[in-house]
Amino acid sequence: MTPSGLFPFLTLWTLLVAAGSGGNGSPPQRQSAPYEGTIVAVGNSLTAGLGVAEQFAYPALLERKLAAGGFRYRVVNAGISGETSSGTLSRIHWILTTKPDIVILETGANDGLRGIDPSLIRQNIQEIVRALKKANVAIILAGMRMVQNLGHEYTEAFQSIYPEVAKQFGIPLIPFFLAGVAGRSALNQADGIHPTAEGYKMVVETVYPYAVAAIRERRKGRGF
Repeated sequence: MTPSGLFPFLTLWTLLVAAGSGGNGSPPQRQSAPYEGTIVAVGNSLTAGLGVAEQFAYPALLERKLAAGGFRYRVVNAGISGETSSGTLSRIHWILTTKPDIVILETGANDGLRGIDPSLIRQNIQEIVRALKKANVAIILAGMRMVQNLGHEYTEAFQSIYPEVAKQFGIPLIPFFLAGVAGRSALNQADGIHPTAEGYKMVVETVYPYAVAAIRERRKGRGF
């Protein structure tokens, strides 16, 4: 083929390649759908995912499960290891800067392990809930239980905090955040407290229906 006959062929080939690649030499990029809203998972090391990679902590697993169910919500991991309810209260205004639509509030376990007065834990959680409600944030309260070696009176007083606060403010309560996980060695790390990656899958199964219910309520309020 002569050079003059080769030129039209090359031109046609170039146009076909450009058309197939979006004109920039690379495959066209699919635009991901924007998030419908934001869930902020607030808590201590149980939320942060101490001992597991971040993608295996419950907030990341919950976001993936919600997406698979057709709920385009970003889930922010705002867990801090070692934090007490007083620490959570002290940073509640920072949490509000993330513009949450929904907050899953898991706090108080470290207070209990330190034997902090249940009345103070209750007061802190009440103040946290008040601040979130004032900002029109939907709240899911995660109930916790305490080890029995602190005595029956203390454990009963501690455990009663969560249903009583939930009733007081009319917010949904997860009766026990670690249901099906606590006390099962196969689902906990060596410390017997923090879930493994498999344990967090169970936590997500517990949390998921409450998150979906909160999202649906949020949609009703927006006229979806």
